[in-house]
Amino acid sequence: MQLFAILANAERFTVEGRKIVEAFLQQQISQSYIETYLKIFDEYFGVLQGKAVEGKIKKRLSVNSVKILRICTDINSELDTKQKHIVLIRLIEFVHSSDDAITEQETDFLTIVADVFHIDKVDYDLCVSLVINKNSSAIIDSSNFLVVNNRGRTQSSLATKYLIHDTLNGDLRILYVRSAGILFVRYFGNDKLTLNGLPLRENTCFVFSPGSVIRGTRANAVYYSDVIRCFLEDDQLDEINLHIKNVEYVFRNGKKGLNTISFAAASGNLVGVMGGSGAGKSTLLNILNGNNSPSKGQVLVNGLNLHTDKKKLEGVIGYVPQDDLLMEDLSVYQNLYFNSKLCFGNLSDQAIHEKVNHLLQMVGLYEARKLKVGDALNASISGGQRKRLNIALELIRAPHILFVDEPTSGLSSLDSENVMDLLKQLSISGKLVFVVIHQPSSDIFKMFDKLLILDKGGYPVYYGNPSDSLIYFKRKARFADADESECGVCGNINPEQIFSILESKVMDEFGHPTRQRKLSPEEWNAYY
Repeated sequence: MQLFAILANAERFTVEGRKIVEAFLQQQISQSYIETYLKIFDEYFGVLQGKAVEGKIKKRLSVNSVKILRICTDINSELDTKQKHIVLIRLIEFVHSSDDAITEQETDFLTIVADVFHIDKVDYDLCVSLVINKNSSAIIDSSNFLVVNNRGRTQSSLATKYLIHDTLNGDLRILYVRSAGILFVRYFGNDKLTLNGLPLRENTCFVFSPGSVIRGTRANAVYYSDVIRCFLEDDQLDEINLHIKNVEYVFRNGKKGLNTISFAAASGNLVGVMGGSGAGKSTLLNILNGNNSPSKGQVLVNGLNLHTDKKKLEGVIGYVPQDDLLMEDLSVYQNLYFNSKLCFGNLSDQAIHEKVNHLLQMVGLYEARKLKVGDALNASISGGQRKRLNIALELIRAPHILFVDEPTSGLSSLDSENVMDLLKQLSISGKLVFVVIHQPSSDIFKMFDKLLILDKGGYPVYYGNPSDSLIYFKRKARFADADESECGVCGNINPEQIFSILESKVMDEFGHPTRQRKLSPEEWNAYY
């Protein structure tokens, strides 16, 4: 707030400028604290105004330069890389909120902030270009930009990426800051669009976070997963396509474990599999990973049948079961090292050593590499570290498709997010990752690119974008607020509401729920 106030004191402070401060706070903190922080801004701005000497407005920034450096240094120790870029974007918007020309002092102010935040000059220029230009075509041509529109590429922009969206009027200009792994979106057009249910205002940059979706009354949805894939497609090597065609599974006792299911998934996706107890999640996973053969149908990997062409698909699939596969008397490093020795008998000990250390750093276990794994009674590493080591045992073979059974089971919320972050990064790097999960938080739920929901008896009832799933079920159940999926204040999604709708009961004449469901699994499956 002090940083914004110093800048406001130096420029032609406008009502629009204060709105930018308020918009910044709305994206960062709870609604109940916004007025408190705006009051801090107003008070500090008033103090600076009182100290200012009339006729020396241009010198105010240079007088406060030491103060700017001190504040930026304090901020630097508190915020992560993504948050620093958000602060920079808002400061640039603040400077350009006035129609007057930008002064040299204000440019110096922004440069100081970027330098102290260790923001690269190229990234700084990209952020400035996104904010200051009045129309999409004036923004600099760079492979870090993506334009979503219904017209396609223009001859003047050869490096910029394009995504055709037939129903969208105007341009969505999206900046990918690779060093921070963050997306900013700005809309140039007249349609009324929303980002996660909130208005996508023109002339304002918004953070396009994982799981986000842009919707319009006349435009089809634009999903985060589609956008990030445009930036990462150059980094991905062998594309894997998994096709499940009319798969069924019947147990030995004649009971059906999985009803006819068909869907497709490609590399670069994190697919969540959800369902109640007895819905067939583990059964499906065992068919997809090749442990069990389907009673009917086919599982095809790039056109090869998973169950009849196993030799040709060796090493393509990895499976992490719910239970540990660790040697309790060995250290973290030794578990991975000896597993690698069994997988790569043709490599030298030094090559395996380097491979293991590289993977330990990737999964965040390098600092714990010398710790003994231990058992449940004498644990040396945490539950989250055990789960990451289990995943690493499969990753050492570099499979293209990874199946993970309940990776967050028994973990704290923080450990759960760390494990899911690892799996998300694997999918972004080009792998196809399937995760069976129970009761995910809103943040974890939004990480998925696709969501498959199974109902009791092994009936598939939904496959698509997670953010649309709640809307889908609300519409089918004829809810009054069917078009709302996120909380309007915090943007959270409650995945448990999906199963409340699925399993909602018929009421008797006294208003008590009966055992009969409003819609049976077969009826939900008919919609699917």
